Amino acid sequence: MAGNKSLRGNAAQFFVAGELSRQKLVAAITLGNTPNTDILCSNIEGTKFVHIQVKTYVPGNRTCTLGSKEIAHRGGLFFWVLAGIPPTESQAGIEYYIIPSEDMATNVNRQYKAWLSANENNKSKLRTITFPHKIKAGGWDISAYKNNWELIKGVLND
Repeated sequence: MAGNKSLRGNAAQFFVAGELSRQKLVAAITLGNTPNTDILCSNIEGTKFVHIQVKTYVPGNRTCTLGSKEIAHRGGLFFWVLAGIPPTESQAGIEYYIIPSEDMATNVNRQYKAWLSANENNKSKLRTITFPHKIKAGGWDISAYKNNWELIKGVLND
């Protein structure tokens, strides 16, 4: 799977949906049919919903690429889950970082603007999150988001 981004991305969505179900939440994978939402997640009663965007990375790599679109402020019902899918030969488990959309947009866009100002001749639109856990220019530490499913559960179960 290491060489096929599409397979890795599809697997990540299913792994995240499985973990949400293990957390006693309902997860529906949108199969690419919904902009900005890979998984629609609700509480057991179906009375509250959140949107989840899944991005995949390989644990041990220094970055997770987020693509060329601006990371938008979408409000408190949107989350990003960064899913670290290890190579098949690895015995390591999957890593998850559950990040509210507002935190992601604020920090990644700030880091991107700092990068652009330092690299004026490079107009790449790709955004990245740098591991291990610190975005250099912004000083953003994402370690508090690791396996923090309570962020989603708090919105759905309050």
